[in-house]
Amino acid sequence: MQKISKKIWSLCLILFCASFVQAQPGAALSDFEQARAGVSLLKNDLQLIPVKDLVNTRIGYLSLGKPGSEGQSFYNMLARYSRVDQITPSQTAQPAALQKTLEQYDMLIIALHADNGLTDETLAVLSEAPEAVMITFSPEGVDQLKATAKTFMLVPEIPWAASIASQIVFGAQGAQGSGLSTTALGRLAYAPAAWVGMDEQLLADSIKAIVEEGLAAGAFPGAQVLVAKNGTVVYHQTFGYHSPEKQREVQTDDLYDFASVTKISSGLPALMKLYGEGKFDLDARLDEYYPDLKGSNKGHLTFRSMLSHNAQLMPWIPFWQGTLKGNGKYPWRKRWDGTRINDYRFRKNTFSRDSTAAYNIKIAPDIWQHKDYREKMFKAIRKSPLNEKPGYVYSGLLFYLMPDIVSDLAQTDDFEGYLKNEIYRKIGAWSITYNPTRFYPLEKIIPTERDTFFSMQQIHGRVHDEGAAMMGGVSCNAGLFATTTDLAKLMQLYLNKGTFGGEQIIASEAVDTFITCHYCDEGNFRGLGFDKPLIEYDPVVSSVSKDASPMSFGHSGYTGTFTWADPANGVLFVFMSNRVNPTRANRKLYELAIRPRIHQAIYDAIEQ
Repeated sequence: MQKISKKIWSLCLILFCASFVQAQPGAALSDFEQARAGVSLLKNDLQLIPVKDLVNTRIGYLSLGKPGSEGQSFYNMLARYSRVDQITPSQTAQPAALQKTLEQYDMLIIALHADNGLTDETLAVLSEAPEAVMITFSPEGVDQLKATAKTFMLVPEIPWAASIASQIVFGAQGAQGSGLSTTALGRLAYAPAAWVGMDEQLLADSIKAIVEEGLAAGAFPGAQVLVAKNGTVVYHQTFGYHSPEKQREVQTDDLYDFASVTKISSGLPALMKLYGEGKFDLDARLDEYYPDLKGSNKGHLTFRSMLSHNAQLMPWIPFWQGTLKGNGKYPWRKRWDGTRINDYRFRKNTFSRDSTAAYNIKIAPDIWQHKDYREKMFKAIRKSPLNEKPGYVYSGLLFYLMPDIVSDLAQTDDFEGYLKNEIYRKIGAWSITYNPTRFYPLEKIIPTERDTFFSMQQIHGRVHDEGAAMMGGVSCNAGLFATTTDLAKLMQLYLNKGTFGGEQIIASEAVDTFITCHYCDEGNFRGLGFDKPLIEYDPVVSSVSKDASPMSFGHSGYTGTFTWADPANGVLFVFMSNRVNPTRANRKLYELAIRPRIHQAIYDAIEQ
């Protein structure tokens, strides 16, 4: 293979040497700017970069050679944007095997490092493959790659370069090095805090101090914090462990039980989308979209009032308690901690210890729910009384009905599939899912409570909320699991007024309508589904910063999750924890005001 072009590699050498300058305030920003200038897209003949369609583009990743410090992080960064399959070099060792692998993908990203062993024969196969994207971190054969490859990027091994290269591939950043230019598509970017006018040291030190105070006090066994501004992630760190036993450290790609954050992440974006398409009327009566409630005391309620928690609906119904039969005893068995307990005796046609054709809804490893019990839950909602007078009362009852309502409006019998195909996957949020053990191993899912009153087991990999569990794990009041990064993408979709990756996924006017307070003149501070800042700030009860604007919105979750976005200044905050592990009685997260203090630290770090 031919020698590297001296001119190109001289620039890379200069940038590499600059990375060894002693760290000073602003060094991260300098490194970032050098990397932006150093990463060069040299060929893009078929316009594969940036990737536009995340739903239908199957992407594979092959690493050849010995990755340096920056090259090792390249795949991890790619995987933050979409589903990317890792391919072992053995699968492509021979040209015939490589050709077969190429045929399986719409795009195959090949990262070339030192000693990559790329032969002329293999290079010839890649050069003829339209789906091959060559990314080289090595000086070996740059001129030949540039001459033969259809898509080729040169990445120097300096800080931020691998991240920049990944962002260029997916359109979070536009290419602007010495090669070709591309335009950013509006996906979440990554950069130092100073890039968006924030004090990086103040931000990092403040968040670390607050979270570590919570860890020391036992407010939660572990946590994650993500901060973005103007569509750019400037902070994402993990703390602590999955559980108090400290056996597994928290990782950025772990999945959390959203709890009530599900309310703004599932049926709500679907209704927003349908509203923008003219298929959903906020002032329609409930019985218009849910005919089973015709003639009930709820049939006349409007969606505008219900989504604002202003419709006289009672807060919740403890469905699981209705399954218990007196104080009858069940055979002795061991609880999660090894102690022996008397189990509950369940009423007929509620739960069974074994799965059968009639008992086919899994609640826990040895608790199976009767297939018809879901209808009893809906009957309980129908018969529930209304509050005496209107006004704000937080209620989850509508959200049990929303999967059926959305399915009917969207004319589909696959509610979860509709969410994934029409919203989540379009923004690259592949991890957002119900019942996550279908797709992820338990070690990637953060455990929640050690249940001492219902399932009598450690809740791990299944929804914490009893009502959502009895819905088969699929509800709009709770049930979703995902990574912190993917929740941030959904919140950024809202901040972007419904656009993401260059596509208008939800109409902008729909987003504006749903994040607006509709009953403020009645003292109700909620949006449609979304929480909003208190009309008069109260530091004792508020979960957000005193500086959060009236335009801001978000939601909290019972398990210890929280997210908030502010259109006034582009700030996005995601806090993930499992504060209910080991027990829901733990209220230190609230007592220490962990979330509003971190939120305030974010605002304090914005340089005026």
